[in-house]
Amino acid sequence: MSGPEGTFALGIVNDSRQRSWIPAALLAGLAYFVVGRVFPNPADNARVWRLLAWLVSGVIFAVHFGYEHVTQRRSPRRTATHVAFGVAVGACALAATGAVRSMIAAWPAFTAIPAFLVAFVAASVLARARTTDTAGEVSAE
Repeated sequence: MSGPEGTFALGIVNDSRQRSWIPAALLAGLAYFVVGRVFPNPADNARVWRLLAWLVSGVIFAVHFGYEHVTQRRSPRRTATHVAFGVAVGACALAATGAVRSMIAAWPAFTAIPAFLVAFVAASVLARARTTDTAGEVSAE
């Protein structure tokens, strides 16, 4: 197609950053929920299982963060918002199913706010490092 309509259509089709962030956040939230439901009920070695749950949750956080910041190249604020939303979805699901029912209203905020702060700081540092690397490459040429 030629003309402005063709260019616009190709821009939307070829721009991977236009993908919705919601499916990734929901998938991360589901993963947090599964970890929260499966890991806390071990027959023995509860401490090891708890540490393993933290490790797996950290991997989920890192993968979601990497997808948002590196693959989708989102801004630090958007990366942090999307990652925190995934954490909040998992926390809300855990609260709704009874894992922390007494804190159903507060639990998502207790988890999403620190997740936002960690993701925002990490994304900002990485964005600044990427800018510094790019500036160094340009001046070397």
